[in-house]
Amino acid sequence: MVKLTAAATVSIPRIVIFALTLVYGLAGLFGRDPWKNEDSIGFGVMWNLHLGSWQDWLVPGLAGRDLSMGAPLPYWLGATFIDLFGSIIGDANAARLYSALCFFTSAIAIWYATYLLGRRQEVQPMSFALGGQPNTRDYGMTLADGALLIFLACIGLAQRSHETTPMMAHLMGLSIILYGTVRGLDKPWQGGAWTGLGLVILGLSSNWALTALIALAIGLAVLLCQVKLRFRWTLSSIVIAILGIGIWPLLWHVFHLSPELQDSALNAWANTPPMHRYLAWGSLQFMSINFWAYAWPVWPLALVSLVHWGRNHDAGTWRAPHICIPLGLLLAGFIYVLFRVEANEHDLIVLIPPMAILAAFSLPILRRSVISFIDWFAMLSFTIVAIAIWFIWFAKTTGYPAPIAANVARFIPGFEAQFSGLTLVIALIITGLWLWVVQWRTSRAPKVIWRCLVISAAGTTLMWVLLMTLWLPTINYAKTYRFVAERLVKAVPADAKCIDTSYLGLAQLASFSYFTKLALADNPNCPYMLTHNASTASAFSALNDKKLKLLWEDRRASDRTERLRLYQVLSE
Repeated sequence: MVKLTAAATVSIPRIVIFALTLVYGLAGLFGRDPWKNEDSIGFGVMWNLHLGSWQDWLVPGLAGRDLSMGAPLPYWLGATFIDLFGSIIGDANAARLYSALCFFTSAIAIWYATYLLGRRQEVQPMSFALGGQPNTRDYGMTLADGALLIFLACIGLAQRSHETTPMMAHLMGLSIILYGTVRGLDKPWQGGAWTGLGLVILGLSSNWALTALIALAIGLAVLLCQVKLRFRWTLSSIVIAILGIGIWPLLWHVFHLSPELQDSALNAWANTPPMHRYLAWGSLQFMSINFWAYAWPVWPLALVSLVHWGRNHDAGTWRAPHICIPLGLLLAGFIYVLFRVEANEHDLIVLIPPMAILAAFSLPILRRSVISFIDWFAMLSFTIVAIAIWFIWFAKTTGYPAPIAANVARFIPGFEAQFSGLTLVIALIITGLWLWVVQWRTSRAPKVIWRCLVISAAGTTLMWVLLMTLWLPTINYAKTYRFVAERLVKAVPADAKCIDTSYLGLAQLASFSYFTKLALADNPNCPYMLTHNASTASAFSALNDKKLKLLWEDRRASDRTERLRLYQVLSE
């Protein structure tokens, strides 16, 4: 049991935390192209559904490629936003409303799950003889604010939470599952409905392995939890999950989808992304290198919470809802990532919701030395990053200092910096707010338990907003295929009625389909062929006894390894 006064649990003003979440979530969603790789692929499928037939909605894929991209929900949502708002704000901007929906829903679910756990009797601070301890509601709100700040402070979420990838739906589904399970402790029917909805979202946006792991983990956590969930929660969550996930296969039969397409969709649903049946050494190496920076400062706070509640309390504490439920989902997330054939940063997103809730319960017991370390580390790191962003922006905009400007030009040849007064004003405002937060934190000595998170959350917001204002044109130029697609259109002969893209990567195919009106298809009989490396062209030539004539070769300005090539296919 922790000792806290009521003054330590004064919650953050609602307007402050609302504005911080809103700015962070919306920055970088608009005014840019789809970016290589996963962002382009996700948008490409959504755009194909927007333009395609009912069959494309039943088996989502990329235009010109007979390949199912797996579970459909993310693509359904993105395509629906394009249908509704694409003509108003542009197709790419409209598709990213899907990312905003997932991010804000996840933030709300994490806040409410932590709030409900923070009101429970087993986590309440010690009562004083003369009073002065925080009341249940204020304590729960303070912990919930802390969980949300931890969520916003996570370094790895900055770019990934603004991309049109299925992993954003994973984030939303897991967060809703957490909320529904916690809500089911006191309102079983309502909690079961939310848990079932979360499982539906997860099942229709991921593969069977992740869905089964999370369902098993939540079931075991409920069984082990010292506060038993009622039969009503179990019944409603299972029924809603089965009926909801079953909607997609049901639609296949309603619309008489061919057996071949059904098999393709089922295989993609089961194997996208591909999983090992054993621990993957490559994924373990990836985790050992990337996890620590990606999940900072979430993982150290979650570790402090686990050590404190496990060491300073009896064995039953591990079965308390605020530990047992998020820990179960966290362990399932680790198993999922470690059994992936090729884990990447997008997969780590499934670890953040349960870890953020666990981390929130470290706030009442953090030592002053730990708080000071987190504060000063965040203050120093983000200040240096902000100075670097401003300095390089000034150099590439004005050409001074010349060496810095020359380095920028060397890495992204052809880019011409353009001055925007609006983005400069926004960047100045966010920088001014950062300086105010730093001054507030260092000049006063607030006793509130969320004080060590303000600088970290404000710092990630500062970094992301500066990148998405001052550097957005530069980043967009480096990561988009728009400009190379425009050059491709000029190089394609006027009589090209079909271009074979069988050897083109998914990101390139999605981008060229969007940025051009070329007749792209995975058809080896086309008289022209587009590839992104020379080896595939050589293999095609030898296998099909064809001669290839190179017509065009190009690459994105920032990519020194990629080589896009257009060939004319000739008979020997």
